[in-house]
Amino acid sequence: MRALTIAATGMSAQQTRVEVISNNLANMSTTGYNARRAEFSDLHYQQVTRAGSISASDGSVVPTGIQLGLGVRPSAVSVSLSQGALTATGGDLDLAIEGAGYFEVSLPSGESAYTRDGALKRSADGLLVTSDGHALNPDIMIPVDAQSVHINADGEVYGYFADSAEGQILGQIALSNFSNPRGLEALGSNLFRETEASGAPYNADPGEEGLGTLRQGYLEDSSVDPVREITALIEAQRGYELNSKVISAADQMLGATTQVR
Repeated sequence: MRALTIAATGMSAQQTRVEVISNNLANMSTTGYNARRAEFSDLHYQQVTRAGSISASDGSVVPTGIQLGLGVRPSAVSVSLSQGALTATGGDLDLAIEGAGYFEVSLPSGESAYTRDGALKRSADGLLVTSDGHALNPDIMIPVDAQSVHINADGEVYGYFADSAEGQILGQIALSNFSNPRGLEALGSNLFRETEASGAPYNADPGEEGLGTLRQGYLEDSSVDPVREITALIEAQRGYELNSKVISAADQMLGATTQVR
């Protein structure tokens, strides 16, 4: 009774889909979060009668054959790269990327990680860091006596001081991107790490080489669409129930065979 194992793979697939949807909904308010989508592939097929095989002595060829599918499997959880809406915060260190690109930060291990979360802070040493304390790469130092900070669309950071009406340039924020951003490894805390699938990063100033520009005083919202996710959740729930009904029907059929006398 193949239906038992086939329906079991269907229930497992729908469970995976629900887990992806639940993670999307849990991150509705996460800055710079990109929604994920579960993707599936059918399993291999049992060739009872191969298409094109000869079925008679006169050389007749079977036009379609008999191929029995054995279920479904998860093939990928892909990331939607659509940009979330920009929300005004008024913070002078809040940055949103309009377009493609990631901020590069340095992890305590010395590795580089990448994020679209531009909610930057100033450390005790004056460095620009993320909410978790990871320093922006390259380092940008904000002097203690800076009264205000201005960051333009091209990533130039200017500090304004009491003894001068003109701003003093403090550094240049660079952005990074990849040939295949969907291949990045998610680390949590809004961070990603390069992999062989993503390719090596290329760095440039905002607005160059296809990278986006910066918007000071804004943060990028999550790209999760709650209505779409709830609709997908209902579909997954119905799919799970239908596969469970197949298992119940297969069980009743097996029970009927034991009652044959």
